[in-house]
Amino acid sequence: MKSTVSKQTEAYLNDLEEAEKKGEGAIPYHANPDAIDQIIIENKLEIIGLSFYPEVDLMLIVLNNKRVLKSAISEYERLASASLVDLEKYEISPMGVHWPALDEDLSLRGFLKHELAFSDSPQIG
Repeated sequence: MKSTVSKQTEAYLNDLEEAEKKGEGAIPYHANPDAIDQIIIENKLEIIGLSFYPEVDLMLIVLNNKRVLKSAISEYERLASASLVDLEKYEISPMGVHWPALDEDLSLRGFLKHELAFSDSPQIG
């Protein structure tokens, strides 16, 4: 029996093949992208850096489209109890941020969801 894939999966595989030919990195796969996933995909959003200000309980998330999201460090238990040195030891991936020493992972999707839910005038795209 011949296996079949959805049109969406087939389109993703075609995009992935084109990206490989061009020498570009992998394209994240989203089987059923919602509105937030669509914003990330359509705008090719990525986190490019973080800044921390523990004295005012603030984390800034810098995106590649020159937007800056903000979040309270205290919203994340493992980050809240970490030192500034530990906070600054993070790794950025296409999906978000990882702190190996803190065993914490936060996604770009989660940051955007928070921004849309709690900002007076979100500007992410």
